[in-house]
Amino acid sequence: MTLEIDTGSGLMPAQEFGSADGTGPGLLLLQEIFGVSDYIQQRGLELATLGYYVVAPEIYWRLDDAELDESAPDLLDQAVGLVQRLDWPTAVSDSVAALDYLRSREQGVGIIGLCFGGGLGFNVAAASSADLLVSYYGSALPQLLELAPDVDAVSLHHFGDADEYLKPAEVDQIIAAVDGPDNEIYRYPGAGHAFDNPMPAFHHAESSALAWNRTETFLNRHLPTTEGF
Repeated sequence: MTLEIDTGSGLMPAQEFGSADGTGPGLLLLQEIFGVSDYIQQRGLELATLGYYVVAPEIYWRLDDAELDESAPDLLDQAVGLVQRLDWPTAVSDSVAALDYLRSREQGVGIIGLCFGGGLGFNVAAASSADLLVSYYGSALPQLLELAPDVDAVSLHHFGDADEYLKPAEVDQIIAAVDGPDNEIYRYPGAGHAFDNPMPAFHHAESSALAWNRTETFLNRHLPTTEGF
């Protein structure tokens, strides 16, 4: 279902999974550069099945001509063009508004970001507060490491060792900045960038399954639902 979130300068559309009236904690699910795609919606449904109330804001909502054709051969080029037009501080403030909406339920709140959303979620966690952060290969992380001291959410990070966008040396720097006593960081041999995305160009099935299992375990440990899983 679609809802609208008041950002203070307009109503941002977002996809919701689960019921806002339920007792499950809230999760802010932040998209890749491909928007709130079928893949993101599937992950939202899976998280709702675990007992969470999930909101995935349409981060491109302020841009003209922001519709993406997921079957188009130039999908990646289209998505890169969109993200290059995006104003990062505004994307952060819009995401904080969505987090505030979830926090108003007073059931606990976490952030899950994938790729573009992994870096955005890290910035949101630094600008606001959440119970936890799960970041999948946050592509903007190398430019955000000065914010690490401001992130007080317990964090889980996933990185592919064959990532062509986040080189091993960059991942080493990220790990040094974000490591903490309760944080978890995993590297996946043979996995490239966006390895959780089911598109054949990106998907690494073994790493995707293992990372998602670790994500579910992390959620259950630090932000459990009343249903348990």
